[in-house]
Amino acid sequence: MTRLELLRQFERRFREAGFPSQEARWLLAHALGLEDADLLRGLYKAVPKGIAEQMEGWLMQRRQGYPLQLILGYSLFYVPGLKEDDGGYLRLEVRPGVLIPRPETEGLVALALGLLSAERSFTGRLLDVGTGSGAIALALKRRFPKAEVWATEIDPVAVALARENARRAGLEVQVLLAPFTAHLKALDLIVSNPPYLPESYRQEAPPELSYENPQALYSGPEGLDMPRELLSHAWRALKPGGALALELAESNVHTLAEEAQRAGWEAVQVHRDLAGRPRYLTARKAHA
Repeated sequence: MTRLELLRQFERRFREAGFPSQEARWLLAHALGLEDADLLRGLYKAVPKGIAEQMEGWLMQRRQGYPLQLILGYSLFYVPGLKEDDGGYLRLEVRPGVLIPRPETEGLVALALGLLSAERSFTGRLLDVGTGSGAIALALKRRFPKAEVWATEIDPVAVALARENARRAGLEVQVLLAPFTAHLKALDLIVSNPPYLPESYRQEAPPELSYENPQALYSGPEGLDMPRELLSHAWRALKPGGALALELAESNVHTLAEEAQRAGWEAVQVHRDLAGRPRYLTARKAHA
């Protein structure tokens, strides 16, 4: 059987199972140890023994909700404002137990970068709280190479992974095993994709979330236990006029926005994601 014949077979089966057919292409390239372009250049080559069985096993895993990124071992994360040939994508290693970066968080980074309105030569101080794989912090550093970028995380496994992703990307980010803002001061920007799902959501969550670390997903009855505490930490860590950008849930983003306004934050705004759902909160610390 040729690569093309096997690919067409599994593209059809992935579609029938409700997944994009391109997943079959990515997984076949992964099984063969090839980049996507190399696979397409050699579609008429014979498939080695065992590859079809491997693809069969992966399709079964996907049907059970196992994340595609964990099979591939990596996730691509877009850096807003950069072209692909200018480092516009980060290839991040992922592993079980550490939150997989998602496209919605790319939208958060785009909003955060807009809050700075800065050139690539920007030299400010930026912090990613709860960095996970390091996606947000590394995207900020890729966009602003001269900025001082920090990341905090309370999970040692995630800290090790974020540091490894920084090393692989050749980006200097200080990843700290610490909660919230790690007592940093005079920051220009804090960005965070904190745990924000209500505990009750566990009952209706899609199967793939069962493979994620619940500590990175759920945050009390309203999903706001950690984000609420982060507001006060962020206020102390930001310089006057400094900005905060959070990813939250449609069910609680407006609640936290109202609380931020009552706490004295300025320019509090709720922003929608590409699907039109309220998802992001931005605010500024009042000037002295």
